[in-house]
Amino acid sequence: MNPTNPDDMNRALFAHLAISLAQSALIGLGKVINPASQKTEINLEAAQQAIDMLDMLEAKTKGNLDAEEEKMLKQTLSMLKLNYVETANAQPSAAASSAPAGEPAPAADKAAEEEKVRFRKKYD
Repeated sequence: MNPTNPDDMNRALFAHLAISLAQSALIGLGKVINPASQKTEINLEAAQQAIDMLDMLEAKTKGNLDAEEEKMLKQTLSMLKLNYVETANAQPSAAASSAPAGEPAPAADKAAEEEKVRFRKKYD
């Protein structure tokens, strides 16, 4: 890579942007430690927002990426969407399995249900 070549610089900046958004999504999915809190935290809304931004980037750059950039973006989006579905599906079952059989769900389940209602887009 030649740092003085604008095409090389743009390729590197594009990859950096895509990786930054993917890392934000992985933090929201609880797959990577949040550097601010030093904990893994699940925030599906933040993860969805990062994935949506990558989807928008893919749509807006269609036909303007080289084969390597396009492949990287498609693979990144596929991996993130699969992880999103896996994490979203694990949320209700994890909360339900913590409640003893025959007892009503705890208050945390109600909050999780309310959070699910706010989602506008699903990846399954």
